[in-house]
Amino acid sequence: MPAAHKLLLEEALQDSPQTRSLLSVFEEDAGTLTDYTNQLLQTMQRVFGAQNEMGLATEQLSKHLLEYEKQNFALGKGDEEVISTLQHFAKTVEELNALHSELTKQLADRMVFPMIQFREKDLTEISTLKEIFGIATDEHEAAMVKYSRLPKKRENEKVMKAEVVGEVAFSRRKQHQASMQYYCALNALQYRKRVAMLEPMLGYTQAQINFFKKGIDLVSKKMDSFLASVSSMTQSIQAQLDAEAESMRMTQRELLSVDDTVYMPDRDMDPANRALIQKAGYLNIRNKTGLVTTAWDRLYFFTQGGNLMCQPRGAVAGGMVLDLDNSSVMAVECEDRRYCFQITSPNGKTSIILQAESKKEYEEWICTINNISRQIYLTDNPEVMSRPRAIYVTMIFGAEDFQFPLPCRNASVELEPEHLIAPGTPIQFDIVLPACEFQDQNRGGSCFTFIRPVGDMLPCSFPGPDSLLQQVFAVRFLGSMAVRAGHRQEAIYEAMRQVLAARAIHNIFKTTESHLMVSSSCLRLIDPQTQVTKIGFQLGDVTQFAAHQENSRLMGFVVEGRDWSEGEEEGKPSFSAFVFESNTEGEKICYTISLAKEITEAKKDPEALAQLMKSMPLTSDGKFLLLDSESGDATNGGGQDDLESEA
Repeated sequence: MPAAHKLLLEEALQDSPQTRSLLSVFEEDAGTLTDYTNQLLQTMQRVFGAQNEMGLATEQLSKHLLEYEKQNFALGKGDEEVISTLQHFAKTVEELNALHSELTKQLADRMVFPMIQFREKDLTEISTLKEIFGIATDEHEAAMVKYSRLPKKRENEKVMKAEVVGEVAFSRRKQHQASMQYYCALNALQYRKRVAMLEPMLGYTQAQINFFKKGIDLVSKKMDSFLASVSSMTQSIQAQLDAEAESMRMTQRELLSVDDTVYMPDRDMDPANRALIQKAGYLNIRNKTGLVTTAWDRLYFFTQGGNLMCQPRGAVAGGMVLDLDNSSVMAVECEDRRYCFQITSPNGKTSIILQAESKKEYEEWICTINNISRQIYLTDNPEVMSRPRAIYVTMIFGAEDFQFPLPCRNASVELEPEHLIAPGTPIQFDIVLPACEFQDQNRGGSCFTFIRPVGDMLPCSFPGPDSLLQQVFAVRFLGSMAVRAGHRQEAIYEAMRQVLAARAIHNIFKTTESHLMVSSSCLRLIDPQTQVTKIGFQLGDVTQFAAHQENSRLMGFVVEGRDWSEGEEEGKPSFSAFVFESNTEGEKICYTISLAKEITEAKKDPEALAQLMKSMPLTSDGKFLLLDSESGDATNGGGQDDLESEA
């Protein structure tokens, strides 16, 4: 006999839509079984009634046969043989009546009673447990709503929080117990319904065989073998039921023996997994119910490919809520609720606010959505690709133990972080343009000419006659800080790590896009709105530059300056590292800076300059070097792809 379908008790606590969907199938099966059982019972009661009526009719027939002798027939002479025959018939009918009475009793005990017991005991139990399970679910939902409304400003009121958490744990445990009892009953019903269908018919057939056994010995022998097989089958099913019931009791006892913290929200001490590309679980979603009113609904969300899906309870499948490709996610403060975050579509027209149940869930959801938005799930090794993105995820919700891996270097020349950057060095997160400098720019006192960025539609000016190379990149300034080792790339990598970690810890999310112009004489950071130079450096002062080896969008450079604070006449050399995130690959910017420094050196030697110009293609007017597609786009060319930001 094949094993019956069953609900897994291990999934009772999670109460996922998949489990609910499977539960609805079992409930539908139980409802169908109930309807069929009622109809079958009515038919069996009709058979029993007919057999009972047969016994009463046979008894009455026997009496009436005996009454023939007592009749005063006017022409009754010569009926003695008839009377004797009728008395024999009456005796025979009386014997048959005894058999019918016995058959009626057997039908009542072995056919009707088991079916009534199955309906009143098993099916009624299913209905009762379903009602208890529904009440426990409603109580748990009410407790979760109360817990979700727990305000952050009362976080220190431990008594209130403990009371709410205890209420959630109690209701969740109660729902867990009710669901497991309900699941066990539904699982057992799959076995009991088989017995309930077979056992009454077995009793009916055996009663009929016993009734006709004297006249159908040959047939009864054949039926005995069949009935023996049916009886054996019933015993086998009963044995399976006993074994399954014992297994379910053991599993239930084991699942209920866990610590009470399992039922408490926000008690998971394990660190969040920030490399996930798939996530599923219950979240609260904020919905507008009016112009100024909102409501929160607790729904089951999951990711599928690059989409965020939602599946209400009872639904067969989920529906798409938002396309996560190139979307943005960040923590938000919303209605004094904890663990809220917002997902915004790439065009900024669609956004949703969600609330997680715990801090771990909150962090994992943000990390997962961030990984999916960068289409990491399409790569061959998503876990490795997600590590560079962790810097932005950490910037979203902050982290005390944030660590960003440095690229591999030779261990023999590796310096400690304090040798690269002094401990406690302040970090500047923005470049503020002084008002006087803004006025100087408007008066045209600057020696630089603005070149439009690649793909921009702003009007451009012609570069100066002494500038052989001018290239513009769209970048976002992340921060700058003083460094000790100004001629080592490790200082740039360490500055990247500290700048990004500081942004994450202090919840600094905003960055301003600027245009970094690389010419053969200097570097300039230009405001794209006002075309004003925020800051500029002579190319000779740039001592080192590098792009991060894992995150190709990160790059930085070190600039040498002079520190006259100690009163020295020439000033003491000082170094500052500047960290940027670019729309293009950082290696392209580094290649352009390297080429600009080569041009600067070549200008000192006319022959070397001529040789360099021969090795590099020029524009059609012969005024600028034409960079290839791997090193950067030319001033008069480019594509729209370089404008895509990964911030």
